[in-house]
Amino acid sequence: MPANLTPQYYMAEEAYKRATTVEDKIAALEDMLAVMPKHKGTEKLQADIKTRLAKLRKEGERKKGTSHFDPYNIPKEGAGQVAVFGCPNTGKSSLVGHFTRARVQVGNYAFSTTLPVAGMMPYENILIQLVDLPPITAETQPAGLSGLLRRADVILVVVDAGDGDCPEQLQIALDYLHTKRIISPGSTGGTGAKPCLVLANKADIPGSAENVEIMGELMPDMPEVMLVSTHTGLNLEQFKYRLFQLLDIIRVYTKAPGKEADRSAPMVLPKGSTVLDLAYLIHRDFPDRLKGARIWGSARFDGQSVPRDYVLSDHDVVELNV
Repeated sequence: MPANLTPQYYMAEEAYKRATTVEDKIAALEDMLAVMPKHKGTEKLQADIKTRLAKLRKEGERKKGTSHFDPYNIPKEGAGQVAVFGCPNTGKSSLVGHFTRARVQVGNYAFSTTLPVAGMMPYENILIQLVDLPPITAETQPAGLSGLLRRADVILVVVDAGDGDCPEQLQIALDYLHTKRIISPGSTGGTGAKPCLVLANKADIPGSAENVEIMGELMPDMPEVMLVSTHTGLNLEQFKYRLFQLLDIIRVYTKAPGKEADRSAPMVLPKGSTVLDLAYLIHRDFPDRLKGARIWGSARFDGQSVPRDYVLSDHDVVELNV
């Protein structure tokens, strides 16, 4: 069975080849494993990556001595992990606190967030993980930050739109991401790139729209920008929908013959996944017994029989035939 590796996988593999530290190598391998299609054709490659990861982690532990806790090693939960990143006092913690129940530390002083804090943001019938990260400056970048940013599915760069220095805030964040080779200069989050969205926060402050317009003139190659305000609610629902799009995922519901599908608990897969990928997600032995499936949703008619390589769409209902 062919591996059918994605552009995201090859991007992560290139980051691994360029990595010079144990931390960066581990982050790249974890990224390779996360974006790799999970089916029988990639089992050998998955095992090889897991072996390399185990060796590197042991090496990392030896270097750390007795210290084993890494606050930046936050397991992914929900439909995807979004790293909330930027300079001090841009409102990162307020945003995460607004969308999730995370116990963020909100303060009108710099560096109120000293460690990553994760929370789950509801979006329709799924949860998306937001991770509030300690801020950076041109002189100060927390150790361990780059690994989490590499592993995240989407990077959310937050700037204070009400501050005339927002172009400088964005430049500092992008310089860090470029230097660490997390995103490429000029990257806008397209196919094969780490998705990156700039959130221009505090849009309720007078002059914020003008500041963002100036930022666009000074930095024409910057990633996509959205103006938002937790105070007025401006674009907050649109922001959640855009994050869902950037995650590049679909929600699929399974059903037993003669029964209705439970639409409250979808299975989440990368966009472009097939019936076979769904079977593998349910159980690794399931693909061997899979004959085909019936589809409600994207098929030409409800209940249409489709082959194992049929590409699924968001909100498809699938009845697997074994």
